[in-house]
Amino acid sequence: MNDYIISVLLGIVEGLTEFLPVSSTAHLRISEALLHINLTDPYWKMYTIVIQLGAILALLLLFAGRIIEFFRTFPKGEDGEHTFWNHPLTLTIVAFLFTAVPSLLLTKTIGKHLESLRVMAWALVIGGIVMWVVDAWSIRRDPQTKDVEEMSLMQAIWVGICQVTSAVFPGTSRSMSTIAAGQMVGMTRPAALEFSFLVSIPTMIAATGYDLVKTLHPGHHATAAPYGPEAASTSIAPLVMTGHEWIVLGIGFVVSFVVALGVVEWFLQWVRKHGFVIFAVYRLIIGALLLAFGAKLAGM
Repeated sequence: MNDYIISVLLGIVEGLTEFLPVSSTAHLRISEALLHINLTDPYWKMYTIVIQLGAILALLLLFAGRIIEFFRTFPKGEDGEHTFWNHPLTLTIVAFLFTAVPSLLLTKTIGKHLESLRVMAWALVIGGIVMWVVDAWSIRRDPQTKDVEEMSLMQAIWVGICQVTSAVFPGTSRSMSTIAAGQMVGMTRPAALEFSFLVSIPTMIAATGYDLVKTLHPGHHATAAPYGPEAASTSIAPLVMTGHEWIVLGIGFVVSFVVALGVVEWFLQWVRKHGFVIFAVYRLIIGALLLAFGAKLAGM
């Protein structure tokens, strides 16, 4: 298949799934297998990381006003009653730190699972069940935290800790783990979703930046390789790319950015009216199919 078409398809997959609670990692891995992309090729490893930056840029653009407002009102908040420790800006950073530190300590464990379709399949299924149960339970108990400005420090810490599961078990979905975690500690659907988006900004920037440096840097040891022991031996530094490869990369980045713009807006509206059940059901279906045909897919 033409590289330009492949780039468009992968950009669409990344833009569609990065912020939905269905796991962009699993969908990109499945797409790469179906498209017969060589996962040991360092260029395509770098490509997968860069198109994630397109989705991050879309989220930054959509939440720019909200983020600027947080900086403007720090630390007392819009109502003048907040403190340094319960301002949304602080809570976002706290949640990020409670994700980043354990994730760094578990680097070797994370590397073992990154390409395992079986791990992704089980993560999709279990995550779907958790999301369905938590969403139903949360609505029945009448959640009290209706806005991120009403969040507590302990709620932010809990969300950050739960987000680690998405790093350790690819297929879990970063957004699923943070949304479900927020609902478990009394946040409404919109509040849990908004905080999931906010905490994803520093988390994704740090994670993709870290992976990109490891991929481009030739001096990293094998244990630090982003896609397992073989990745360090296939570093692409110094970066030398053809015009064709730059165009393919640019297409994926732009497509991911544009699609993510639309998806985030749609997702916010959908959740306010319908909740997360449809995504839980989708996860169960995709996970079951991956368990049934994953071995064949991996051998394609």
